[in-house]
Amino acid sequence: MKNDDISRYWKRIINTMNDGLMLISAEGTILMVNKSFERLTGYSAEEAIGQSCTLLACDACEQALNNRSGDWCKLFLPNHPDMRRCRCGIVRKDGTCLAALKNASVLRDDDGTVLGAVETITDISEIDRLDQQVELLSRQLSDYREYHGIIGTSPAIRKVFEVVEKAAQSNAPVIISGESGTGKELVARAIHERGQRKSGPYVQLNCAALNAALLESELFGHIKGAFTGAYRHRKGRFEAADGGSIFLDEIGDIPLSIQVKLLRVLENKQIERVGDHRSVDVDVRIISATHQNLVTLIEQQQFREDLYFRINVIPIRIPPLRERKEDIPLLVNSFVQRLQVRTGKAITGLTPEALQHFMDYAWPGNIRELKSALEYAFVIAEKGKIDIAHLPHPVLEPSTIGVDRTGGRNGSREKQALMAALRETHGNQTQAARLLGVNRVTVWNRMRKYGIDIKAIVDG
Repeated sequence: MKNDDISRYWKRIINTMNDGLMLISAEGTILMVNKSFERLTGYSAEEAIGQSCTLLACDACEQALNNRSGDWCKLFLPNHPDMRRCRCGIVRKDGTCLAALKNASVLRDDDGTVLGAVETITDISEIDRLDQQVELLSRQLSDYREYHGIIGTSPAIRKVFEVVEKAAQSNAPVIISGESGTGKELVARAIHERGQRKSGPYVQLNCAALNAALLESELFGHIKGAFTGAYRHRKGRFEAADGGSIFLDEIGDIPLSIQVKLLRVLENKQIERVGDHRSVDVDVRIISATHQNLVTLIEQQQFREDLYFRINVIPIRIPPLRERKEDIPLLVNSFVQRLQVRTGKAITGLTPEALQHFMDYAWPGNIRELKSALEYAFVIAEKGKIDIAHLPHPVLEPSTIGVDRTGGRNGSREKQALMAALRETHGNQTQAARLLGVNRVTVWNRMRKYGIDIKAIVDG
């Protein structure tokens, strides 16, 4: 092929590229785009040509307001490298975000005069999605070693399995209720993995861990400049879960202002990123969970009734451990085997006395507390069998043995167990949460509920 042929067919050549391409003048005007640019951005060539290259709102672009050189773009500075490569987010015509890899190259005349620049755009959204899945799986590896991570053969847990199987065949919203530590996260994951969306992403968020502003940004994302510190476009959890499922843990803690926006997502299947007025379509199945009584929260005007009916299509109740005590030996064996591998200790199980204590204990922190008690015992014991003397102090509290949590002594027992855990950990709330088998937010809420003074407990 001769040079004349190359000149004649160069447009056809660049239109065979899978990457988007745009030619930009030295003043920042788009002069030309290829077919892949149109496909990736949604803008036709007619719509893009003549517009500023800031049309795509790339969050990595450095414009004149960000430097003092007088040049509109740092790419054209005399000492700046002629090639620039960056990972960024761009905004398509329909308002959706695209994770992209951009390569920019300055075009100069023989005398060094800047003529313009050429930029290529590579779609890396699938790579981003896979990265998120790898990160999620690596964090949760230790919790999902069994089939869906759920252990038990009792009638109570078998009933849960049956409902999970039925719920998995539907795309309707699911709400999982149960006390802290019962395994609501595992049930949510099982619904996703057994369902029609198992090949799609699975995204989860603990709604109790964030304030209203951060929660809105986490759920719906934000655009660059939406608030102080928003230096880049950020995709929210709903966009990340598009085509899959989102698990909203502790949904009862969502502020009313965010409940309104969540209701809109359920009704219209659209979200709006913080700082943006454009709606973005999302196809997400919502699985929520709570340890609270949402009906009571509705009566207290802390939870919207219309949202409750939207999320309460398929309710699943996870029984507390005290209602399926026949599963305790199975759980103990499973956790002991894991801890043997993790620690390398020659601990073979529980003495009959310790196992009987496990069967008699009320387990206010449920399976999470049982797991934490065994982890504690593996630290204290050296070999042989775990005895009662190897168990953490809160598990030995008489007030927490054989008491029905639904009875009148529930609050008293819960308070005493919390105080015992705080004494055991010298006031460390994170360690106390671990002993009780709950999260740190629950410990803080219970301290506030019962007016517990850490200093008085530690000094006492």
